[in-house]
Parts: sequence; C-alpha cells; structure tokens
Amino acid sequence: MSNIKKYIIQILFLISIALYVVGCAHLGFTSSNSTADEIITSELMKQHIFTLASDSMKGRNTPSPELDSAANYIAGVFKSSGLQTVNGSYFQKVGLGIISLGDDNYLKIVKDGSEQSYKIKTEFTPFDMTGNKQVNAPIIFAGYGITAPDYKYDDYKDIDVKGKIVFVLKHEPGENDSSSSFEGVKETDYSNVSEKVRIAIEHGAIGILIATDPLNHTSLVPRGFPWPSLSKTLPKDALPISLTADEERKIPVVQIGEEVITQLFGSVDKLRKLQSIIDSTMVPQSFHIPNISVSLKTSTSIKDMSTQNVVGYIEGSDPKLKDEVLIIGGHYDHVGYMKQHSDTADYIFNGADDNASGTSAVMIVAQAFGAMGQKPKRSVLFMAFAGEEKGLMGSRSYVNKPLFPLDQTVAMLNIDMVGRNGIDSLYMVSEAACPDLAQINEEENKEIGFTLVDEEKLLGGSDHMSFQKKKIPFLFYFSGMHSDVHQVTDGPKKINTIKAAKAARLVFRTAWRIANEEKKYQLVDSKTLF
Repeated sequence: MSNIKKYIIQILFLISIALYVVGCAHLGFTSSNSTADEIITSELMKQHIFTLASDSMKGRNTPSPELDSAANYIAGVFKSSGLQTVNGSYFQKVGLGIISLGDDNYLKIVKDGSEQSYKIKTEFTPFDMTGNKQVNAPIIFAGYGITAPDYKYDDYKDIDVKGKIVFVLKHEPGENDSSSSFEGVKETDYSNVSEKVRIAIEHGAIGILIATDPLNHTSLVPRGFPWPSLSKTLPKDALPISLTADEERKIPVVQIGEEVITQLFGSVDKLRKLQSIIDSTMVPQSFHIPNISVSLKTSTSIKDMSTQNVVGYIEGSDPKLKDEVLIIGGHYDHVGYMKQHSDTADYIFNGADDNASGTSAVMIVAQAFGAMGQKPKRSVLFMAFAGEEKGLMGSRSYVNKPLFPLDQTVAMLNIDMVGRNGIDSLYMVSEAACPDLAQINEEENKEIGFTLVDEEKLLGGSDHMSFQKKKIPFLFYFSGMHSDVHQVTDGPKKINTIKAAKAARLVFRTAWRIANEEKKYQLVDSKTLF
C-alpha cells in the first residue's frame, strides 16, 4: 500500500471518529454518561431509599425531628458529592407555623339599622385559612366565587368587590350535571375553598362568608375547620400548618349556616333559586346585597415550627451561562405515623415510593454530577423540598424567596415517586406544557428505553406546580399511582430499585443536556392541565 493511500485511510479514519463523537455529543452520548452509569446503580438507590424510608424516620412528617434527620442525611450526601452550600448552608429555611384559633371571634350583621350577632360553631365557623383580622364592610353575593377564563365563566365579571365582604357558595356550577361546561360531575380545582379564597383576594375582597350550596346539599351546618378549641373530643394538637409568609395576606374566612343565610337573603329557598338560575344558564347572578353591612373578626395565633429545604449547588463553568440555573428537585417529607395504634400494628407511613424514591433519585443524580471530570456550563441547584404533603410548602416558599433569580432559572426537573409499577414505563407530565424539554427527554430516553406515557391531567399536585405558576418550564418524572400510596404498606421492600435507578439515569442525561446548552425553553400556558 502506498504512503498516499495510508495517509488517506488515516485521514478518513480520523474523520469518522470525529463524526462519531459529534453525533454522540448531539444525542447526549458523552463520556459523562458512562461515569454517571457507574454512580447511578440500584444498590446505591436502595441504600438511600432504605435510609429515608426506615421506621426510625417515622414517616418524615412536616415538621418533625425525623424530617430534620432526613434533611441532615441528604445534606451529608450533597456535601460528600462536592456540591457547594448556598449562602453558607445546605439548608434553606421554610417558615412554618402551627395555627390556633383565638378567643375573640365574631360575626355581626346590621340590617336596616338592626344588629344581629351569631354564635361561633353553631352559626359560623372559621376555616383553617382564615386571617387574624377584623373587617367591617358591605356584602356582595358572588355566586360560586369563581373566575375561570378556561371555562369562560366569571362570577366577578360585572361587580367590584374591592374593600367588600363576599358571600360565595361551595362547589361549582352544574355539580351533578354530566354536561356541565366545567368537567361534568368531576370537580375541578375551582370547587376548592382555598381556590375561592385566592380568587376573592385577587379581586380585592377583605372577608369571605361561605355557605354550602343548598340546591345540591341538605345539610347547611357551618363546619369550617374542626378546631380543637371548639370541640371536646378532638386532640389539642390537631391544628393546621401554614407558611408564615402567607399570614399577612390572609383575610377572615368563615362558613355560615342557615341562620345567616336567612338574614342575608330572606330565606334559604331564595338562595336556592339564585343557585338554580346560575346552574341552568351558566350566567353569574352576582349583586350587592342592599341595606346590610357585616362585621367579621377571626383571631388566630401562630407557633413557629419552621423547617428546611435541603440545597446543594454546582456553579456553572461558562462565564455567561453560569448565571443561569437548572433546578433538580423532589420532596423528602411524607405524612408521619398513626399516634393511636396497637402494639402489634404497623403504624408508620414510611413513604418509600412517596417520595423516598424521588428524593433518592435527586441525591444520586447529584452524586453523578459531582463525579464528573468537568462542571456543566450552566449552574445546577439540587433541592429536597419539605412540606409537599402539606400543600407544596417547601417549593412555594422557595419560589417566593428564591436563592437564585427566577428569571434566570431555565428549567425545573421534579422527581416524585419513581419506584413502582411496570419497569418499562414512566409517566411524564410536561409534553404539552414544555415541548422543548419533552423533546430533549425523549431523545435521551432512546438510550434508557422507557415507554414514556404523556399524562396531561395527572391527579394531585407536586412541587413542579409551584415553578409552573411562576412561568418556569418543567419536567415531572412519575411512575404512577398504586394502592400503597399514603398507606403504611408503602415500604422500602416494595420498591423496584432497578426502575428507580433507570429513572435517575434518564434524569441525569436530560439534566446534563440542559445544563450544557444555551437554548431557552418554551412554557405553554398549561394552567388547565392541573
């Protein structure tokens, strides 16, 4: 063979190698993935899951000493993986408080110059989300208290409730109508009292009276929240938990009974007729109730029970892109244990799948990132959230007081329950909302081999929702519901650690791609997905 031919062959060989490397890099097949595969094993996954879901953790309730123990374990993994602290700590405070009902609560209605006072518990009862405030104002009937542009319905459309107290009905129009323009007989989030309160506050209301809708329900007892101070049988510590940052924004919120309805509308039947018109026409009937003013006070006290998110940080290597942050997270809390139980009963809600599996995936992906010979171009923040089971409290706290600017947060990858059901399938809640991220995930999955199931209307919520509401693109990894969720039977021995590790490898590959490219990702208006 001539020297020229040898030279040509060597050149062609080098070109083929270069093309192979470029192609692999395009698909995410870099040497980093082989390193990650050595780290992300079912054995390491098992170690983390069995630790977090052990009986000694007593279900990792928020707040609890056991949750703190779990936080210390996670922080230790972050530290040993070479992740940096943020502001000098692996912990971010989540301000929580135990709410107690105070003694000074009243509801008074002045009608045509005559004042009537009502009895707490039997005629009105504060809800758990009520505020420590007193208000006095005219009252407005605001139907179901719903503003739902996605269903083309708005009880507040033609009425100004700023500085007013609103009266709203529980549930939603067409509750028992399969042809309802909401979701038929399936309740939407708009039927939740918390959503009605949020909407009322957004419209400027300063107080809320809520009644059970009489058209579909016979009992009009004002149950509100079952406060221990109003009961002889409830445990004294059966109290709600709140983010302390939310307290200042709260307003008085009470459920009222038949006596108050009669005073405001003349009779329950008149309110029932108003509700019937709304349900049959889907046209709001909101109006100012004349010649009536309402004085309402609810008093609460808060005991500080703050806890923490766990954070670990890798600063990006690119001078420009390091200011952009990718968040990889999952919640590490669960629901605790049964205080009343027999000596032989299994009483601990270990939460192995929900969400020791997801938290372990976060840790193991962090370990893989830490083991790389190079740092990603973008910065990466690993997070374990507290209080997800109490209402996304850890992630809500973060987005309200972020450690890094939200407008520089390029994406959030949420991992919640990845250790059960068929080993070959994984649910993804993202494709319609975040098509760019979904495409990256699908491309990387070609090397992992999951059947990815697009689940747009997944029941329940998880921490990605806090970020989605702040317009941050997200991916949500989830292996599906099962009968052990929130049961004492959700133990570590039932976890398929091979599947959990497989999910973690997919998260790593997708995260490594995101953390090493300059692209910005689209978030479609996905409000209706959740």
